[in-house]
Amino acid sequence: MIQGKTLAQAIISGANHISNKKQMIDELNVFPVPDGDTGTNMSMTINAGKRELEMLKDPSAEKAAEVAAAALLRGARGNSGVILSLLFRGFAKGLKGKEEVNGPDMANALSLGVQAAYKAVMKPTEGTILTVAREAAEAATILANQTNDAELIFDEIVEKAKESLQRTPDLLPVLKKAGVVDAGGMGLVVILEGMQTVFRSGRPVESLSGEKPKAKATPIQNVVADMDTEIQFGYCTEFIVDKKKDCPDAMKLRAYLESIGDSVVCVDDDEIIKVHVHTNNPGHAIQEGLKFGQLINMKIDNMRVQHQNKVVEAEKAVESSGYVPVDPEKAFGFVAVAAGAGLQELFADLGVDQMVSGGQTMNPSTDDILRAIEATPAETVFVLPNNKNIIMAAEQAVKLADRRVCVLQTRTIPQGISAMLAFDPEKTYSENRLAMTRQFDQVQTGLITFAARDSEFDGHSIKKGEILGLDNGKLAFTERDLNKAIARLTKLLVKKSDGSFITVIYGSDVTDEQAEKASQALKEKYGDDYEISLINGGQPVYYYMISVE
Repeated sequence: MIQGKTLAQAIISGANHISNKKQMIDELNVFPVPDGDTGTNMSMTINAGKRELEMLKDPSAEKAAEVAAAALLRGARGNSGVILSLLFRGFAKGLKGKEEVNGPDMANALSLGVQAAYKAVMKPTEGTILTVAREAAEAATILANQTNDAELIFDEIVEKAKESLQRTPDLLPVLKKAGVVDAGGMGLVVILEGMQTVFRSGRPVESLSGEKPKAKATPIQNVVADMDTEIQFGYCTEFIVDKKKDCPDAMKLRAYLESIGDSVVCVDDDEIIKVHVHTNNPGHAIQEGLKFGQLINMKIDNMRVQHQNKVVEAEKAVESSGYVPVDPEKAFGFVAVAAGAGLQELFADLGVDQMVSGGQTMNPSTDDILRAIEATPAETVFVLPNNKNIIMAAEQAVKLADRRVCVLQTRTIPQGISAMLAFDPEKTYSENRLAMTRQFDQVQTGLITFAARDSEFDGHSIKKGEILGLDNGKLAFTERDLNKAIARLTKLLVKKSDGSFITVIYGSDVTDEQAEKASQALKEKYGDDYEISLINGGQPVYYYMISVE
């Protein structure tokens, strides 16, 4: 029988073991872009449980599993971390009411964890952590019919998990091509091995990092408060033009707005033009808009005053650990995930209430997103993950929030921007959810980044540092010249879309001059057919994000 205290020590040992080996697991990522963070995400997820377990004195098995599961749920990061948390949640369900654990208890608990994980994944993929967990649980269930020995059952779990891990390349061709096993499956095996050490010897794996836990940084950032105090254009001006019959080309309105301000968004629809601009002369913008039709939903905010107010709010938030839950004051609110001051400022301008800092290589936890949701003063909060590896963590926050939450499955920053532009405060929740989803689904997104290491992928021989062009998440080509990469990727996106807008968002490693040159080249090639916008996103990892819609 395994006592509750021993179970707690085992989970702590598993956390230490994966912390020691997280870099090795990160490097198993088959895709050469800088997003190999499976080991890091799983380590941070289970370490959330470790911190809580270390505070327990002599828990029952039920208590140890319950505390670990609750902490992992809130601390889950990335898809691998969420799946790990779900395994532990089901495991805790199986140990409900148990003071100690026998063999059949262990097998049943792991089986319930597997069921919870599979249920949460919309399209389970075999050859992943799910397969490794399932096959280990199946083997444990068979052995549980022959013995009650919990340690013997756990040995079987570890052994079958290792065997399953070695078979993952046979189930996922992409793993076989890369010559690696599944990173998430490896992470699970490492955790199980760490737990097994305690069951066998009574001594946990020690952490080799030698680092003291860092204070948790606040994930909720009011991006306006982070703006430079020198604001060039002081008024955020927004309105909708109800187009008249002989309405001039909206490109003329955009050109005028660009001459009197920046951060211009001018979306031309069949019947309306949505306008957003930062300017020192909002009256001029309004007068020009009247030439195109009647104006509705006008809004002008003094950004300098806003800035001062937000600085004070931000300082108060820091003093109170950055989390200030608020009661709903309006019907709809928004939380978005993004990295880069320019992108965060843009989302704030589009109406996002709270930003969660994160994205590629920096996946926020479920708790980070939950805290942002509960700091949003709205009855219904739309969440924009803007990254496929953050969607599952956001969806877990739905079950924990004290208000209605809708996670829009935006997989890229441009999709998030497009969703916000489609929001209409006059429409119902269901109407907005449908309209925003339809809008972002039409966005073609291209990303330009660099290879994090030498690799062979999908027929491409890739050298570390080479430029990579990603077409809607798939590797399209490698390049050595950044400008050529922009041209090639935009051409691919344009071929797939019947839209009329090209948006280029440049990152922190690109200068203003380089971005202007790239934008000008696109205008010369596509300017007659597409409206081309250039945005300084300031994002890490990606030199450029390009969208066509």
